Amino acid sequence: MTKFSKFENMNDEAKRKQLRKYKMFATGLFVLMAIIFIATTLLEKSNPFHWLGYVRAFSEAAMVGALADWFAVTALFRHPLGLPIPHTNLIENSKQRLGDNLGSFVVSNFLSPQNIRPYIQKLKVSNFVGEWLAKEKSQEILIRNLSDIVLDILNKLDDTSVSQFISKKVSEMTDDIKLNKVVGNGIGYILEKNDHQRMVTNLSKQIKEYIIENDEMIKERVEKGSYSFIPSFVDHKIADKIASGLADFFKEIEEDPEHQIRNLITQKIYEFSTDLKEDPKWDDEFKTIKNGLLKSNKLDEYSSDIWISIKKTLMKELLDEQSSLKGYLTKNLNEFSQNLKTDENLQNKIDHWVRVTAYKYILKNTHQFGNLISSTVGNWQGKELSEKMELEVGKDLQFIRVNGTLVGGLVGLIIYTIANFFL
Repeated sequence: MTKFSKFENMNDEAKRKQLRKYKMFATGLFVLMAIIFIATTLLEKSNPFHWLGYVRAFSEAAMVGALADWFAVTALFRHPLGLPIPHTNLIENSKQRLGDNLGSFVVSNFLSPQNIRPYIQKLKVSNFVGEWLAKEKSQEILIRNLSDIVLDILNKLDDTSVSQFISKKVSEMTDDIKLNKVVGNGIGYILEKNDHQRMVTNLSKQIKEYIIENDEMIKERVEKGSYSFIPSFVDHKIADKIASGLADFFKEIEEDPEHQIRNLITQKIYEFSTDLKEDPKWDDEFKTIKNGLLKSNKLDEYSSDIWISIKKTLMKELLDEQSSLKGYLTKNLNEFSQNLKTDENLQNKIDHWVRVTAYKYILKNTHQFGNLISSTVGNWQGKELSEKMELEVGKDLQFIRVNGTLVGGLVGLIIYTIANFFL
């Protein structure tokens, strides 16, 4: 049994005690009137005091009023004395109609646009959400629950199905992608940004340094390719000149951003980029490469490896309380809560969205509220409904019995007085 159920039972028990108390009071008043009536009737036979008639008339009429109102009140909830008198036990016999009428009454009088609009306009949830998110405990609860949900989803996912899905989507996307145009546009982008000049500079520097560091190899090459009758020192002199000239040449390219070789290289790369995008042979070449790399079995293998890696990483991040993912979420929650508390524009947008959504939802589903009330009341057992209603209003209805006793007595007294003085 939940805490709410225990509280509800305790509340019902208190109402039952209160109802019994007022029933006993109303019944006791009726018994008192009956005793007075019997006593005055007996006294009148032996003591003909004039005032006894007034008391007897009051008590007699009071008993009639008490009995009439007892019958009326009891007839609402059950058959009086268990007798199946027509038009009694009204609540049990009319529970469905009561439910329908109650549902219609609530919808018409409480859920009409003019009634709910003032309350909807007062809704302001942004500050509340901002304050709640700013609390460390709230952030822990939110992140823990989100982590549990994602972990549950990850554990329930079939790895084979997911990897096949990834493989299928990759295959569909690559079918529509013209890799030759992608590569050509990529090269064109690099040229537009002039980023290729850094590669030319670095490559020139590397070639220059390689020539300087390997001058002996150049000498050997020159000597090997020279004629036998040419002296070695001549070959060495020629090799030095070649090495020096080449090193100076590449040094010039390295240091001069406007060198003609740089312009020539740029022009050739532009031509290659255009050729990649427009020449059909490159489309066929890249399709061959793509089909070789993305064969069905290889693509399935890649997709499986990708999914397993993603899943393993996610689960590790979600299980680790100090993970970078949770740290990132906490940081963003702090920023969001701070914005909710300080950014009036954001507050107005969120509050306006909540108000409009709530207003539309309530108006759209007002009939559902009526149906809920109607079906709930209609599904109650008749006896259960009568008991619930009696617990809620039975105490006040006992005052009808009390008032009926007193008013009945007064009416009887007035009639008796009129009869004695004027008739």
